[in-house]
Amino acid sequence: MKYLVVTLCIGIALSSCKPANADPNKPIDSNQTARDSLTAALDSIQKNGQINGFAVAMVNQHGVLYEKGIGFSNRATKEVYTENTLQHIASVSKTLIGIALLKAQEMGKLKLDDPIQNYLPFTVINPNHPNEMITIRQLATHTSSIQDTDQYMNRAWVLTKNQDLTEVSTDYPAQRLNPSEHFAKMDQYLKSYLQTNGGYFQADNYSEFRPGERYIYSNVGATLCALIIERATGQAYNSFTEEHILLPLGMQASGWSLEDVDITKHSRLYRNDHTVLPFYTAITYPDGMLISSSSDMAKYLVELIKAYRGEGTLLTKESYQEFFREQLEDKHFASRNAENPYNGDYSPALFIGHSALGYIGHSGGDAGVGTWMYFDKKNSTGRYIVINTDMGNDERAKELEYYAIWDTMNEYFDQLSSESLARGN
Repeated sequence: MKYLVVTLCIGIALSSCKPANADPNKPIDSNQTARDSLTAALDSIQKNGQINGFAVAMVNQHGVLYEKGIGFSNRATKEVYTENTLQHIASVSKTLIGIALLKAQEMGKLKLDDPIQNYLPFTVINPNHPNEMITIRQLATHTSSIQDTDQYMNRAWVLTKNQDLTEVSTDYPAQRLNPSEHFAKMDQYLKSYLQTNGGYFQADNYSEFRPGERYIYSNVGATLCALIIERATGQAYNSFTEEHILLPLGMQASGWSLEDVDITKHSRLYRNDHTVLPFYTAITYPDGMLISSSSDMAKYLVELIKAYRGEGTLLTKESYQEFFREQLEDKHFASRNAENPYNGDYSPALFIGHSALGYIGHSGGDAGVGTWMYFDKKNSTGRYIVINTDMGNDERAKELEYYAIWDTMNEYFDQLSSESLARGN
């Protein structure tokens, strides 16, 4: 029924060529009409669903076609969510690891097929295959045989200072938020997790498959790759990505911690019962804790589309070709879903992936956060969604709201892209 309401709202919005108070002598701005209709449709989804606030961006290789915030960044104060509202973007952050990795390779600091042991001060070897060396490429394609276990889910996230865990009525499913005093340095945590004599080691931290044999999505492996970038370049990962990605793209509002951004623009995050979550960070911050706005992420997505077309600015054309190159085969998967158009796990590249139906990108989800960032590699159109409300395990909510936002955006790409071309953008 909710999806029917959304569909009807879209139809009504599209049928209205002019607002009632429009000047009859003024030419119709078809682009503004499309924008207004899209905004009305997105607003209807928010008002009829469980999402407190979200923002979207639609872009092509020429720039931003549409960006808008909908709903509230703070439910209690009714502060609106805008395209400049900040929140962390979950696993979409990993795509920056891929670009940083190739930048480090361009600088001659490392090579993708180097053994990771060349760059680490502690031993990382799968005890099930002690003679097999893990490579950097295997980390970047999630084939390293390193697995996320409860030692990751229960320890990686910690509250920022002065946050009270009692604000949360119940824990987010499978993701524990720990008191701030549990924070540890990234390298110390990884050493404890990955060394067989480490305090967080358990047998299933490594899979039974050989390195390079099986695709197993690994947040710990991604964080380890960021640590290798640090060790190889002699520069902290947050500083390296700021210098080589964020600042060159004009993403001045973005950063890796609350100290790096304007906290007054940060959204509150919510469980799906509207319980307010405390502010939190992660020991493994490179795998999911970039704080950004929809406006900044639109700039990033434009760069990715341009890069796929051979016009990127952050890396050489050859490096970007490697970044986007599909790296794995059927033999690397237990099974693959060929029906989901927005599933980058279908065919991974380097911390980014190809869906079965022509999209490239990444998605993410954490407590109170949902993100999608994908572009159509045939049409060079991209879309980004960031939500401040946990969808949890409610598949019905995901179908009626999350996908409804995505599908609604798709309805308007032809109109907005045509107007962009008419303006000569």
